[in-house]
Amino acid sequence: MTASVPSRLRLTRPRRPGLVATVATVGLLAVAGCAGPAPQSTDGTETLSLVATLGGLDTAGYERALEVRDFVFPEDHGPHPGFRTEWWYVTGNLTSREGRTFGFQFTIFRSALAPADPGGPSAWSTNQAYMGHFALTDITGEDFRSEERFARGGAGLAGAQAEPLRVWIEDWELSAADPAATGTVRASPFPMTLRADGKGVDLELVLQSGKPRVLQGDRGLSQKGAEPGNASYYYAHTRMPAEGRVTLDGQTYRVSGLAWLDREWSTSALSEGQVGWDWFALQLDDGWEMMVYQLRLEDGSADPLSDGVLIDPAGRRISLSWGDQVTVTPTGRWRSPVDGAEYPSGWRVTVPDRGWDLSVEPAVLDQELRVAFRYWEGAVRVEGVGERGRPIRGRGYVELTGYAGAGIE
Repeated sequence: MTASVPSRLRLTRPRRPGLVATVATVGLLAVAGCAGPAPQSTDGTETLSLVATLGGLDTAGYERALEVRDFVFPEDHGPHPGFRTEWWYVTGNLTSREGRTFGFQFTIFRSALAPADPGGPSAWSTNQAYMGHFALTDITGEDFRSEERFARGGAGLAGAQAEPLRVWIEDWELSAADPAATGTVRASPFPMTLRADGKGVDLELVLQSGKPRVLQGDRGLSQKGAEPGNASYYYAHTRMPAEGRVTLDGQTYRVSGLAWLDREWSTSALSEGQVGWDWFALQLDDGWEMMVYQLRLEDGSADPLSDGVLIDPAGRRISLSWGDQVTVTPTGRWRSPVDGAEYPSGWRVTVPDRGWDLSVEPAVLDQELRVAFRYWEGAVRVEGVGERGRPIRGRGYVELTGYAGAGIE
């Protein structure tokens, strides 16, 4: 299987919760490595079925997220090869000195294609494969671009290490910014450097830690389905100051802003009846953040395991029970030009007990990644009423999966 995973593959050009890594990494790399052609939409674009890909995954031999554990750093910044999937997921909003605004997504997924490393003397011998997604939204220019890469975790093509932190696919990487950290035990990988490029696009940022990391779910155990082990270990840095440069079609902009890092690892899949999710990561101008995700069922309702959390300006975590303490209501729709797949576009997010009432709108309507799994992920604008009824604005990112290709199986 691993021998047939290409060192680099681009399927298409123009995917929070972090479940997208389960979909994209496990399913896609398994298909790319050992299965037949992917299904095709009506226009010939290669797609993969979300539900079919997640069905029947063999978890034998892998570690499972079964109970609350102690997080250990710097080790947990790095890879967890005993689990099937893992991701380093960064999104953010940036503004140039001239006032031009951008959004970006950078994700590296690791997938174990078998529980055990095959060993052997060859540098190509590995059971690990990697996938990367990079997208840049030029909000001012109303332009969206995305890239996808694949590489096996051997011969230096791709990999991950904890100390000093480095996660990479070819020249895309997220790494500890200080090279002098080599061989020095540090509980924090910050500052970190993020580098990615694509057709006409180049991004380089330095990320600071900002607030303390947040353990999501139950002390870092985030349950995604009712079955034991259908969960992830999940922490986040929700407000990372970012500074660097964006080069777009030869024009370089010095930029600054805020980024969000999600870290998850798991051996899990969607439960029966779950068809996708809507994930929100919102950074508000008064120092608060909100993370909400809705796991959608076949009838369109929200799974009770959908989750929400507020982070106050001091970094304290406030859990929100779905439906009672947080609601998300679509306010509009958008159709993909590929096949007419319909996504929600615009939302009202409320936290009634605390007086929150937010309007969330896409910064650009079309931010659909037309990669092996089609999904919408993009920059959004936020305004409304926040803590204690105060007017508030902000920016953030939204991810929508399970909408495209629903009838192309």
